Amino acid sequence: MKVMFVCTGNSARSQMAEGWARYLSGDKWEVHSAGVQPRGVNPYAIKTMQEIGIDISQQKSKNLDYELMGQMDVIVTLCDNAKESCPVTPPKIKTFHWSLPDPAGFTGTDEQKKQFFRTVRDEIRERIKKLLPGLS
Repeated sequence: MKVMFVCTGNSARSQMAEGWARYLSGDKWEVHSAGVQPRGVNPYAIKTMQEIGIDISQQKSKNLDYELMGQMDVIVTLCDNAKESCPVTPPKIKTFHWSLPDPAGFTGTDEQKKQFFRTVRDEIRERIKKLLPGLS
């Protein structure tokens, strides 16, 4: 099963989703992430995932590759901007849309930012756990 998670910057939501999907699926899924306008992996995303033992520090922010998209079995868009920017996909590709808030755009104290990242991280985990049985 080839799965791609897409958001605007490929800096937080899709990076955490890639990390979760690799962790939760074991070796069942080939997992990718990409962004419409990639801007580097957010340090808060890395730290937030490290808190739960998932290392995404080696993941890179990547531009949306339409050729690679065409090879996917499943594409999950994680924000409205990504959904609107994604091309029409062939019918063979299952698509899902999760409109999640962007933790990278959250303003507040350091602790408030960390907590917001944790909230989004945990929401992504729950959604992937629900997605797994239907795709495995």
